[in-house]
Amino acid sequence: MALISNKYYNRDLSWLRFNHRVLQEAADRNNSLYDRIKFLAIFSSNLDEFFKVRVSDIRKIKNLDKSLRKKLITKPNKLLKQIKKQVHLQQEEFGNIYTNDILNELKNEGIKLIACESFSESQKKFAKVYFEKHLKNELVTTINNISNRESVFIENEQLYLTAFVNNKELLVVKIPSDTPRFIVFPTKGSSFDITFVDDILKYNLAELYAEKKTSDFYAIKISRDAELYIENEYSGDLLTKIKNSLGNRDTGQVTRLLIDERMPTELLERTQQILDANETDILYGGKYHNFKDFFGFPNPTNKKLSEDSIEPIPHPELRNYTSIFKAIAQKDRLLYYPYESFEDILRLVEQAAGDKNVTKIKVTLYRVAKKSRLAEALLKATQNGKEVFVFIETKARFDEENNIRWGKILEENGAKVRYSYPGIKVHSKILLVERIENESTKHYSYISTGNFNEKTAKIYTDFGLMTANKKITSELNQVFQLLEGTIIVPKTKKLLVSPFSTRNTFEKLIGKEIDNAKEGKEAYIILKLNSLQDYKMIDLLYNASNAGVNIRLLVRGICCLVPGIKDQSENIYITSIVDRFLEHSRVYIFANGGDEKMFIGSADWMTRNLDHRIEVITPILDQDVFLKIRKMIQLQLDDTIKARIINAEQDNAYVNSTKSVRAQIATLSAITQK
Repeated sequence: MALISNKYYNRDLSWLRFNHRVLQEAADRNNSLYDRIKFLAIFSSNLDEFFKVRVSDIRKIKNLDKSLRKKLITKPNKLLKQIKKQVHLQQEEFGNIYTNDILNELKNEGIKLIACESFSESQKKFAKVYFEKHLKNELVTTINNISNRESVFIENEQLYLTAFVNNKELLVVKIPSDTPRFIVFPTKGSSFDITFVDDILKYNLAELYAEKKTSDFYAIKISRDAELYIENEYSGDLLTKIKNSLGNRDTGQVTRLLIDERMPTELLERTQQILDANETDILYGGKYHNFKDFFGFPNPTNKKLSEDSIEPIPHPELRNYTSIFKAIAQKDRLLYYPYESFEDILRLVEQAAGDKNVTKIKVTLYRVAKKSRLAEALLKATQNGKEVFVFIETKARFDEENNIRWGKILEENGAKVRYSYPGIKVHSKILLVERIENESTKHYSYISTGNFNEKTAKIYTDFGLMTANKKITSELNQVFQLLEGTIIVPKTKKLLVSPFSTRNTFEKLIGKEIDNAKEGKEAYIILKLNSLQDYKMIDLLYNASNAGVNIRLLVRGICCLVPGIKDQSENIYITSIVDRFLEHSRVYIFANGGDEKMFIGSADWMTRNLDHRIEVITPILDQDVFLKIRKMIQLQLDDTIKARIINAEQDNAYVNSTKSVRAQIATLSAITQK
């Protein structure tokens, strides 16, 4: 099967098309200068993770027995070539945006990026002083003689400079990671010169090794396999295995060797040899790497060069209540981050921690902030005698160490903590509070599309439902009983819980739309997802399209469904929004014969979310909450500014319309007006 067929678009190539949409934001001159710089940083950071995770997975396929590989749809060598080709094209586009747009616009604002070759005499003096004071004692250097065949170890995602010394020795210098990447030269005027710390080093290293006939210095960076490779999750102490495996990321297999494209062939060959890298590992970049450091690019001027920050507003309903329990008891409440404040979920947990009538607090933590008021509130709850149960997912990639740290702190302070299950991730974002009211037990619950994380709640769009509805809370209590190990299978009628009922319920909902379409009734499906990859669900959507069901999808990232194909997907239209906030919420809407059904939750339509993770999806039963979500989704369906059309080629064309709707700004306006 082709990597891009009429039926399915390859997930990894589709992810690269998503990252191209990020790059489009860096090119968009309607965005402020510093926001465009931020999108360059996001693009770079995304690509780093792609090579550490996805490319390493593809490499693992190459290690399978040949007879097994022949049976697979994915051909790893062919796919890696396609990936390398796409990344190369995007890197070229990236370089063009940076060099021809960003640098010129910075100059127009009085900001110049100065390379070491262009240092003035005063800048050379400053560079020497800075090197002596901040860099010289921190340098880690390696000299490898050409007769020495041993490889040199390069740390994962760290920046290095390399050069020939005495025409035969390879000098490798690590750029200190704890120093600022950008240095602002002292100035008295209204113009400002900034240089990379790389150039401060290059200038001084050239002098330091002047007697050794040193060549020019060139940047290199390595990405390594980020998988932990835990041997047999089903035996022994999984938590200990995860902790002991975290160091493997620093020494994992090379998945990308990023080099300065100006590097001479002889130096490249020598570098490749001592780093034990294959030709397929090499990607050519510009003079500088690690553009994710542009998150911290300084603005030394007094000018406003970025969009105003958007401050979350207090919830228009909850701010009028002293007791958040009273507010939830009256009716369901919906939080919509980052437009509305994360403060109210913190307030819920903090009030629960100090409320004498609260007996139990149960929560799942997937990606908790390093400094977390929510975790601190859980600690206070244990100190106040509450029974606190916390499920910590220690397999949340790149957050394992932080999650384990918080788990141990909570455990040491009296909370009952349970860690990862072997073979399955707990990805649900749920909270349950048990409270004694009028001598009986009442439950309050929170089900969200996003993590309990104060930091990401400022940049990810997510819905969070607070409810005391017994039909929901009783079933959510079963989910926690599952996590605590007191039951094996939750029996739920309202909640969709992966891997038990989510797939089956969605299949039935799609099937009903197909039946309604065949009967001539109004039939449609609206889905907002981060990713759409599961082939069985895609095939069902194809069947629905052929039956006449109108399907409208909002897919931010991976999309393996191929729309607009005759006799397959003619009734499917897909757009993707990339804007200043990361679209992260998942919403599922079905016409249901005129009585719309709506759900929100943590699960994308990927096989892992439906079959290999514990996910929780809740129906929206409150009419006010229903209408609020429906309005927000409609704004996104109508977006004509930041929406890109996902067609069969995934070429990311912008929606072309005479209307002017930017969903995120319209959403902010709609919420603020309340």
